[in-house]
Amino acid sequence: MSRVYNFSAGPAVLPEEVLKEAQEEMLDYRGCGMSVMEMSHRSKMFDNIIQEAEADLRELLNIPEDYKVLFLQGGASLQFAQIPMNLMKNRVADYIVTGQWAKKAWQEAQKFGTANKIASSEDKTYSYIPDCSDLPISPDADYVYICENNTIYGTKYRTLPNTKGKLLVADVSSCFLSEPMDVTKYGIVYGGVQKNIGPAGMVISIIRQDLITDDVLPGTPTMMKFKTQADAGSLYNTPNCWCIYICGKVFKWLKKMGGLAAMKERNEKKAKLLYDFLDSSSLFHGTVVKEDRSLMNVPFVTGDKEMDAKFVKAASEAGFENLKGHRTVGGMRASIYNAMPTEGVEALVEFMKKFEEENA
Repeated sequence: MSRVYNFSAGPAVLPEEVLKEAQEEMLDYRGCGMSVMEMSHRSKMFDNIIQEAEADLRELLNIPEDYKVLFLQGGASLQFAQIPMNLMKNRVADYIVTGQWAKKAWQEAQKFGTANKIASSEDKTYSYIPDCSDLPISPDADYVYICENNTIYGTKYRTLPNTKGKLLVADVSSCFLSEPMDVTKYGIVYGGVQKNIGPAGMVISIIRQDLITDDVLPGTPTMMKFKTQADAGSLYNTPNCWCIYICGKVFKWLKKMGGLAAMKERNEKKAKLLYDFLDSSSLFHGTVVKEDRSLMNVPFVTGDKEMDAKFVKAASEAGFENLKGHRTVGGMRASIYNAMPTEGVEALVEFMKKFEEENA
């Protein structure tokens, strides 16, 4: 069977050459006679894998020495609790709610102190990013929290919020490594890897060193302290070895592709193909205000639920998989992450044109 064009929001498409490399090494990793799935996380062989993965990620993002890179389990959702547990010293934090995941993070933080919702785009179904140039930042807030790219709703911050000197914490799960970013603008930047970097089951957290202390909320479990994980080099307990290995291969692939500036250019080109068609179509239209559109997640609708369902079914039969929108919003969504080839987007646009002609 030939591979389909997979537009899933996550777990998502991975570079084909990475999958082929992993396939070749599946039974015998570099002559050691075993798979990475079978080797001890304490072995020299695995130590080389995790060290190289971190070094390549540091190079890609230009991560300064005073930031730690942690490979953690529990996905991005566990960070919703881990961040307040480690950072909410004053028991106050400010949240900007621009989608379901930011909302869930804000709700989770309420268990640990006062979580203020200082801006939101819920009034228009999260179809825009609110103006964050002059926010009512709480004087005693420990941090300001954002979800930088909203997977479900297809919005992306073009400008980071003015936090008025407060620490910025960002979930970048669905835009991670899609373009260059200045890590020094954040106290913590983290992302689940199953969208743009690797298989499901892990989150990468990049944390400024001075935020990693023993001064955490009382009752914080040992495993949930950033210091526990940092002191052990992400090996306090058995990590997701296979995921780290695949992420490391993706980092190598990204370097080979020309790094993050080259990926941004490529991603902009892919997104433009799809958005230009949506803007000219009489059947399909995008749901996000133009200036806040994501390069990674493109939601669109026909305005008719039956027509949406007909399109999703026809698209699947034609080899375009996982185009159904998130259950909370319906419609369609094309996630066009780094590993989605340009020809995949071109083929989708051609299919949509044909569908429109037949269903005008």
